[in-house]
Amino acid sequence: MNAKTITRYVGIALLLVSALMTVSGIIACYTPGDNSRIPLFFSALVTGVVGIYPLIFIPGDTHKLNFREGNSIVVASWVFGCLFGMIPYLCYGGEFNFINALFESVSGFTTTGASILTDIEALPRGLQFWRISTAWVGGIGIVTLFSRLLIGRPEQSTLSGSAISNVARQGVSDVRSEFFANRILIIYIILTLVTSGAMKLTGLGWFDSVTTAMSACSTCGFCNRNASIASFGNPAAEIVLTFAMLAAGINFGFIFLTFVKGSRMNVFKSEVFRIFLGLVALCILAVTTDLLIHGGYQSVGTALRDAAFQVASISTTTGFATQDTTFWPPLSMGILLVCSLICGCSGSTSGGIKMDRLILAMKGIVNKLRRFMNPSAVYSIRMDGFQRSDQQVNDAFMFIFSYLAILVVGGLLNLAGGMDFTTGLTASIACIGNVGPGFGDVGSMANFADVPVFLKVSGMLEMLIGRLEIFPILYLLQGFRKNG
Repeated sequence: MNAKTITRYVGIALLLVSALMTVSGIIACYTPGDNSRIPLFFSALVTGVVGIYPLIFIPGDTHKLNFREGNSIVVASWVFGCLFGMIPYLCYGGEFNFINALFESVSGFTTTGASILTDIEALPRGLQFWRISTAWVGGIGIVTLFSRLLIGRPEQSTLSGSAISNVARQGVSDVRSEFFANRILIIYIILTLVTSGAMKLTGLGWFDSVTTAMSACSTCGFCNRNASIASFGNPAAEIVLTFAMLAAGINFGFIFLTFVKGSRMNVFKSEVFRIFLGLVALCILAVTTDLLIHGGYQSVGTALRDAAFQVASISTTTGFATQDTTFWPPLSMGILLVCSLICGCSGSTSGGIKMDRLILAMKGIVNKLRRFMNPSAVYSIRMDGFQRSDQQVNDAFMFIFSYLAILVVGGLLNLAGGMDFTTGLTASIACIGNVGPGFGDVGSMANFADVPVFLKVSGMLEMLIGRLEIFPILYLLQGFRKNG
């Protein structure tokens, strides 16, 4: 494994972070009385110097990246992105001590959306934009953006095959084709622009429209208002965001094939998409009915709008809120809890277990029962038109088991740290699934400000493990153990 090569690529990732800090600083300059411009420009300078250093002083290498190098680039880029991403918060001060600044940075880059801020609206506009920017770049993945840059560089043509696939495969779930790494960026930008325009048409200002769209398309849920989307009091904006969040929870490759290429292999023929959309619709119907019967809602329209928004928000791990779901009926809370475990589709910006793995695991169970009933028969598993191997099914089971095991450990740590059962369990689910809000003291209208330092640290680890989908970090740790 070539450490110099990895260092150079991580440097490019940091330059991207520095560029976003600069944009945030420019926004601060055009906002009267914004005192975040110096923290942002200073942070951009520090991050840029560190990022450009390996590009100048470490010789380039055009060798084909192996799996370990691609994996190391992903993990290191995310970790260093989070570390340098907290510098603007630290320089600004206020509610941001070291742990709080790091927590907000990790939460943004991992698109978790959990916050330590008790007064978000007190932040200057430049820092608010930086906060949303970490979520937007985290949604697509620093490494996926970086791999998009490599594709267009002739001098790096030897990297355009397996290396890009290796890097992108870890940056986005279930990448099955080489073109996905750059096509996903195109779809991501278009979705953000369309959502921004639609939000502006609902009556919001440009700043709120753009930042809310960036947060929705990254399925993060950071908002510039203390009461999240409820503060707008805008039903039209809620409807736009509902569709935007659901779109961001779908495989971006299928979106490209459907609406850009016009391919026969489109999203409407995807088994995963149909099941995902069907389950979302079923959950919305169930929550709407429960709210009308047990939630005190008098209007079907209001119950349907709130149910649709919250189910879409949680099932895509966005975490926006129009209501405090902690006070919803038990059945509705239970449905949202299940949604926060399964979440969206692979190849999207959402976190969680993913619908693809759940379907594959269920089909594996059915196939196992068939073989048990008829040992001599040969059965195959197909999903979205592709035959799936036993190894892929086993991988799905391994991921789900590992995911739930980490969730339980995190929940037990939360309980040991003094949280009540509901808060402790759902906080762990929210962190590992990059959902953001849970229930209880970390509900949709609450935050992580009063969480003990130790539990903030464990929560950050869960966020990173969940965003990187567990195994890249385990592969890296295993490599260190072997080298040791």
